[in-house]
Amino acid sequence: MTSTTENWGGRAALMVAHCAGMVDLVALPVWVGVLISGYGLDPQQAGGLATLFLIGAVSASLFVAPRFARLPARATAAAGFAIAALAFGAVGLVDGYAAMGVLHVVAGLAAATALSVTHATIGGSSNPHRLFAIVGFALGVFGILFMGGVPKIIDVVGAPALFWSFAGIMAFAACVAALGFPETRSLGAVTQRVAGRLPRAVWLASIGVSCMALVQAMMFAFVERIGADRGFGAAAVAGVLIGLGFVNLIPAPLAAYLEKRVKPRTVLVCGPIVQALLALLMTQGQSFIPYAAGALFFAAVMVFTHTFAFGLLATLDPSGRAVGATPAMLMVGAAVGPILGGTVVKLAGYHSLGFAAVLIAACAVACFMPRRAVNPVLSQP
Repeated sequence: MTSTTENWGGRAALMVAHCAGMVDLVALPVWVGVLISGYGLDPQQAGGLATLFLIGAVSASLFVAPRFARLPARATAAAGFAIAALAFGAVGLVDGYAAMGVLHVVAGLAAATALSVTHATIGGSSNPHRLFAIVGFALGVFGILFMGGVPKIIDVVGAPALFWSFAGIMAFAACVAALGFPETRSLGAVTQRVAGRLPRAVWLASIGVSCMALVQAMMFAFVERIGADRGFGAAAVAGVLIGLGFVNLIPAPLAAYLEKRVKPRTVLVCGPIVQALLALLMTQGQSFIPYAAGALFFAAVMVFTHTFAFGLLATLDPSGRAVGATPAMLMVGAAVGPILGGTVVKLAGYHSLGFAAVLIAACAVACFMPRRAVNPVLSQP
């Protein structure tokens, strides 16, 4: 049977591709933490390597998104993940900062190429909001498996095991994509292409999502380090990260259930506000409970809000250009996040991250707030 977005074979391939392509959303705390504790880098240097990966991802997404209709989706996804696997495998074999930086860029370029065609394919399905919620739930399951297993492997094998784990994830995604990535796209992605400029609403929503991604990456990259710096203990912090994975199972199904019950504008305006409050909870308190509460729900806010944003963008721009650029929207903010967070921490300490999050969240609210700019969809129930 041919794999499409409307059968579970094709959806399973999209779930695997989404998890592999969005590995930074799950792994960033461990990623930065390993670079600091395992490789001896300072927070700014560690954040810089993660940023290089994300810069590569943004560049690839911006290039691929407008050309999606002309690309062989299956071959592009499989090749992208295969190259990312090789790049991450090589990172685990080198020691020099420059070499690691180049390989991070290559991995970002390759993984985001595959992720862009994945998101554009999802956007061309009959119900992009629901399908994005399905792959979001898969990402939550993946997060539990990752946090429950990879840190233990790193403890036994050493810091390079993180990058070899990334390589294995990418290689598995490449194989699945080669075998089952949807061969056909919904007519919505091909026949309804819209020429000309994207609507103002698309740009505003995209900027708002990027601002939320910036806060997400800036805070999430240092969740593990904040806990360690406060002396909460490795076991307690690891428990929070594993618990976070279970919490992340909730937002995607909840977003699917609430698709027709809550106004998207309400979700998009409230999302950055809740995100900022959780950031303050994590960074301003000195006890474990506020830190754990903030960390447990932090990523879930982004997953829930972005599901509504994805459905909005797919409706506003049936051409697939906007949803194909989803990795760019997420990662242009996320690319700045780790190095910005590392710089803020280096200059003013971990508590200052919360105040930076509030300022950036205010920018996101400003983008989502104008009713006139987003009236075609955001005002619908």
